Amino acid sequence: MSWLRALKETARSGLTIERRRLEPLIAIRGAAGLALVIGVSLALFGPVVAASSAFGAFQAAIATFQRSWRPRPVLALVSGVSLGVSTFIGYVTGYRLLLFMVLLVLWTFLAGLAWAAGPTGGIIAASNVAIMLVTVTLPTSVAQAALHGVMITFGGVVQAALIVLFPVRRWGAQRDALADALAAEADYARRLRHDPVAHFDPVPLMEARSAAAVTPRQARRRPAELHGSRGVAERIRPVLASLADPAMGVPAEGPERHRVRELLAAAGSLLDAAAGAIRHGDPVRLPASAVAALKTPDTGTLLTGPPLRAADRLAALLSDVIEAAEGDGTKEERAEAEEAADAIAASRGRRPAEHQRRPTLLRLVPVVLKSMRGELHRGSPILRHAIRISVVAGVGYLLGTLLPYGHGYWAPMTAVMVMRPEFSKTYERSVARFGGTIVGVFLATVIVETAHPGVELSAAFAVVCALLMYLLMRTGYAVGQACVSAYVVFLLGMAGDDWSQTVLERVVLTLAGGLLAMVSYAVYPAWETPQLRNRLGDWLKEDGRYAAAVVDQYADPADRGHDDVRNALLRTRAARVAWQEAVATAQHEPVRHRGLSHAAADDTQHALSQLGRVAMVMEAHLPEGGATPVPEAGPLAEALRRATEQGAKAVRERRVPDWGPVREALKKWDEEERLREGGTDPVVRNGAHLLLEALEDFSLGLDDGSRPGASDD
Repeated sequence: MSWLRALKETARSGLTIERRRLEPLIAIRGAAGLALVIGVSLALFGPVVAASSAFGAFQAAIATFQRSWRPRPVLALVSGVSLGVSTFIGYVTGYRLLLFMVLLVLWTFLAGLAWAAGPTGGIIAASNVAIMLVTVTLPTSVAQAALHGVMITFGGVVQAALIVLFPVRRWGAQRDALADALAAEADYARRLRHDPVAHFDPVPLMEARSAAAVTPRQARRRPAELHGSRGVAERIRPVLASLADPAMGVPAEGPERHRVRELLAAAGSLLDAAAGAIRHGDPVRLPASAVAALKTPDTGTLLTGPPLRAADRLAALLSDVIEAAEGDGTKEERAEAEEAADAIAASRGRRPAEHQRRPTLLRLVPVVLKSMRGELHRGSPILRHAIRISVVAGVGYLLGTLLPYGHGYWAPMTAVMVMRPEFSKTYERSVARFGGTIVGVFLATVIVETAHPGVELSAAFAVVCALLMYLLMRTGYAVGQACVSAYVVFLLGMAGDDWSQTVLERVVLTLAGGLLAMVSYAVYPAWETPQLRNRLGDWLKEDGRYAAAVVDQYADPADRGHDDVRNALLRTRAARVAWQEAVATAQHEPVRHRGLSHAAADDTQHALSQLGRVAMVMEAHLPEGGATPVPEAGPLAEALRRATEQGAKAVRERRVPDWGPVREALKKWDEEERLREGGTDPVVRNGAHLLLEALEDFSLGLDDGSRPGASDD
């Protein structure tokens, strides 16, 4: 993609306004907390301190809107405390330009590294640095700086307290994540009726897994319906794929296929019913036709072998997920049920299920520090982002200081707010912030010239702008920035800032900050396009390990648990998502093709998805501890593991992988199969050949897509 086209695409995306579901109660609660903080500060300390405390309350409320599974009060407290401390330290060092510059660069560098802990931490850290640039200009003494820091923290405390006292849809994010996972599986079941080898995007299940991790305090308060549904949903997915796949025994047409389609339709309806009940906290309303379809005795007469096992397993799992969605029973009854489930798991040679535990805030600190240290290496996109954002913040502050406008913090504040580790996000937000700033400042200026507001009316206008920001922030970054621009104008006007000066300097310095952010990425980029082969190799290696772990279970079921299969599945999901995100990012980068065309990316992605799907189908029929071993599966598993590791290395080195070891293992298996009486379970035999077919398709796609003349657009 050329630079001109990339700029046009990112500009269009940044100015796009989307229709989203609004959450007015949460917006009103945030605005009420802001109004309370401003009112108390005005009454006790005056408009200047009120402006500082308002920034703290405003930012604390925004922090609670970030996508995080942690309790919202914790996010508000972290934001308020960190901003209060930053303001005090910034003011103490601000009397000397060089000393403040060192602090700003260091603070911004650490904020950039905070992206290693996830987007929520990175956004909160960057926002605090940006707002700190404003709040350090308000105090006039060290004592006042301490007071401002305390009142900023007070703003975060108020927002946290309101969340506790007036909860809105408690556990709503966790409910939505689990409901989305069940709804995705319902859609998958319906798609399998028409496409028996359809692929499933695991992102909803990954989101549900992240949402299910809780702190010990949350675990004691979690609703019953959020306890066991996710684990059952995880087990339903491979059973659905196994039931639909013609390679597992059900022909493409005929009465058997018709019965499978009925079962899949019933599964989709029941999963949708469970998803709706969990999302809204209502009782499950089961469709009578779906229940009847599962209970009909025709299944045992039409299906045999692996398909019948899959149908019986599906009925049992659907019963489990409906029961879990009901959420009935006391805590003691649920504890007894969990103990019984653990006992059953132990009797079958499996480890009891471990509930995911999220570390508390204090225990999270060393985890975050370790993640940040892990990014301190050459080639890390997070490190490049930290270097870019810290340099731009320093240059922007110097530029704003040298320009004759005053209030030089607008340029670095804009740059820090818009910069992201990805090229497209940085450019989108730069364009959107400038456009939103012009609209917001223009509207605020019209209101000021018309109403000539005093302190109280300016505070009221600021609260209204904050309310609109909270309400509309998910519809588009440009919309949010228009509200923020007007909010800051009214707030600084309340503190005694000159209106006309604010309008001119904000527009010019916002443009300067946005241009600095865009130029910095062009000068010191972290492109994903050259990393596509590495991402593809990682996915191939993890997919191979997952397939090998599944096949290995058939070799000696008595000596192996299923933990290695589960861990391998989680790793291959993470590798797949990393690949998909890299491809999506690379599509908007102005980088010339470097060895992996779009055709090769599409073909290899399809092949690896098929490899994972086949392994998933085989996982649905994993043998129990007392099952008959399949000795030939052991060498095949080792060949898969070794060949995919070597294949990943070949992909990174721009070579086409060879699957000779896997072919040899399968050939030897076929020869031994012909010499002995009785055949192996058709699931593992058919699955083994499908695994090799998927690997060969991968090499074919990589070879054809990388040849001269392949499409790069």
